[in-house]
Amino acid sequence: MASGVEVAEGIVFPDTADGGRWVGGAVIIDDAGRAFAQRRSPDRKVFPHCWDIVGGHVEPGETMLQALRREVAEETGWELTAVLDELYRLVWTPGDGIERHEVDYLVRVEGDLTAPRLEPGKHTEFMWVDENHVDLLHDHRDPGEYFITDIVSRGLRSARRPRGRA
Repeated sequence: MASGVEVAEGIVFPDTADGGRWVGGAVIIDDAGRAFAQRRSPDRKVFPHCWDIVGGHVEPGETMLQALRREVAEETGWELTAVLDELYRLVWTPGDGIERHEVDYLVRVEGDLTAPRLEPGKHTEFMWVDENHVDLLHDHRDPGEYFITDIVSRGLRSARRPRGRA
């Protein structure tokens, strides 16, 4: 256990103090094996009005785990309880020209999963998707920008794999 959060064996968090711009993402899975998604508000600079997972930038002085805990709390009101798997690492540069190093994780949370407290001004709606409904995350944009559906699909597959308690 790290800071009250279970971390599965083998997960090594990146050194976020290396001067890079780090982003942590959380594919939140409920007991029914569905993944949480939230729609970004239409006035966001990056990926406006698109479906997304919970996550955001690692603030100066934060570790990846601390950033995941903060982002989950800020964006949903829930509490991060476990990091079960590392799903994806990528480096990407959105329209703002700033390179980001993103790591996405499969996580569990506690709280009222039927009533997330969406961050005002940042997210407008939410849904839970299973493997048969991941296509609902496809927005009207370039299919090359569908990496959120890839990340969610990886999370759903990982959640199905048997594992011991973290």
